Amino acid sequence: MPFLPVLLWTDILIYLLLSVVVASVFYVRSRPHLIAPWKFVFQKKRGVLSIMVLMCYVIIGVMDSVHFRLALPSDEQSNTQHYSTEVLTVLDVLVKPVRQQIEKTYSSPFATHLFMKEMQQLESGTVSFDYAKLKHAGSHLENEQDKGADIQKTVIKSTSYALFIWFIAVIAVMFRWTKKYGQSWKQVANKLRLGQSTYPLRTLLLMLFILLVFASNLIALSVDYHVLGTDKVGQDVLYQALKSIRTGLVIGTLTTLVMLPFALFMGIAAGYFKGWIDDLIQYIYTTLNSIPGVLLIAAAVLMLQVYMNNNPDSFATIAERADMRLLFLCIILGLTSWTGLCRILRGETLKLREAEYVLAARALGAGGLTILHRHILPNLMHIVMIAIVLDFSGLVLAEAVLSYVGVGVDPSMISWGNMINSARLEMARDPIVWWSLTAAFFSMFTLVLAANLFADVVRDAFDPRMQASV
Repeated sequence: MPFLPVLLWTDILIYLLLSVVVASVFYVRSRPHLIAPWKFVFQKKRGVLSIMVLMCYVIIGVMDSVHFRLALPSDEQSNTQHYSTEVLTVLDVLVKPVRQQIEKTYSSPFATHLFMKEMQQLESGTVSFDYAKLKHAGSHLENEQDKGADIQKTVIKSTSYALFIWFIAVIAVMFRWTKKYGQSWKQVANKLRLGQSTYPLRTLLLMLFILLVFASNLIALSVDYHVLGTDKVGQDVLYQALKSIRTGLVIGTLTTLVMLPFALFMGIAAGYFKGWIDDLIQYIYTTLNSIPGVLLIAAAVLMLQVYMNNNPDSFATIAERADMRLLFLCIILGLTSWTGLCRILRGETLKLREAEYVLAARALGAGGLTILHRHILPNLMHIVMIAIVLDFSGLVLAEAVLSYVGVGVDPSMISWGNMINSARLEMARDPIVWWSLTAAFFSMFTLVLAANLFADVVRDAFDPRMQASV
């Protein structure tokens, strides 16, 4: 077998989450009252734009969640097959040139020489203290003056490819429209140009064009240059930014899944049953809020670190060790971040339990569990949906802060927090090494901004009061 599949714990949870999402899509499609809010989301320009950006992140994260180990050359005298200890992903294979083009140390974006001077021996035998030429970036150029023309030529060529693919997508959309509504190509083109459609197809196609141009230029330029420069050990910063996406998505999604059951169960129970149940739950989350979150996370992570150091045989590869710490960090963050949503759901449940339709259901003999399932929980889902997306944004940023203070993900795992942590000391350099911090910042900024815009549209779609005002 040319490779050995590797299933990490976070991979299993990601696959399970994707299965739940797919099942939810089929469930929602069969129920008009559930599909109506999602139609509202897709009819908003902000919703379409944010979903397209989020889907780009999700696709990269899923490709980086398929792990395997490549087979080593087999010995003719032995029938056993051995595999490499390095765990790769589908993303690593797709970006192989970027992953393997490692320089000696720092180099700025699109540079052809190192960022710092060093002693080097010339062909003539003399020793010179100058900027050494990079091994990979710009190696195809005959001289430095050709770099600008080469970049311009690559951009024009890759943009042409992107424009061709986008034109095919536009033709496919127009063909689908003509078949569905029985209109001519001219009528469809005019409606598409004027934006006269149920869904914002013009915005979607424009955003698709921007993404195609950006992706095609990034791919084409990264083959011959370090688009975002290299770090201290010469690794491509673009590769690090792409690999960090999975870490951010895992912390944002899996932590939310851990905290959601606690917040839902305790918040609804405290608000509906009141009495001693309410007092007990309030005591629990008040006590938990009194403990400094960073100290609790640090203590838990350090305990796990001691266990892993004392039991190295439990982890076959470095990737499994780092994945265990990532999973444990998600669990700890989930156990310490459910109290805010719990308070909100408790207050909303206290109001809903006195609503007329709940009182009528209770008067007709409906049980407590039936009322919670049919009346209370559905009217809380808009709050839950908004909280999930907003908490996702906060958790992505929290990973950077925790890694900065040294209690985040494993140092061997690439993440935005580790990128910032490794680049912070270089900000005092003159001239400063700014590209690692900038790449991590804009990667997080784009993801969090798209998630927040998506949360705004979801709030408008699922909040009954917002729908009533519309």
